[in-house]
Amino acid sequence: RVSPSVCSSGEPMVQTTLYFGLNRPHGPVITSAEWQSFVDNDVTSRFKEGLTVIDAKGQWLGNDGRVAKENSKALVLIHKNDRSADIDTVRSRYKQQFEQESVMRVDNSVCVDF
Repeated sequence: RVSPSVCSSGEPMVQTTLYFGLNRPHGPVITSAEWQSFVDNDVTSRFKEGLTVIDAKGQWLGNDGRVAKENSKALVLIHKNDRSADIDTVRSRYKQQFEQESVMRVDNSVCVDF
């Protein structure tokens, strides 16, 4: 869990960014339609207040010494610090549905003002 911020203005909240790889270990890449269906059916229903999707490109050095690259999606959620179960459900469903090893999660304390 992230400790709440002390905000001079706005409300203390948590920003969670999830990183979803679009390559399957076996089979075709995850299509735009498959991704959008996942967001519509598995994410938006849990985060009705809204979300942001950003196109991303992941890169790392593989065990074989070669640079690996993967198209990805970054999903940004701004929420109260009690949404961990929903976030973990989204991560689990993606891993199961698209045969993924992991979905990276990064949490930050933020101050939000509308």
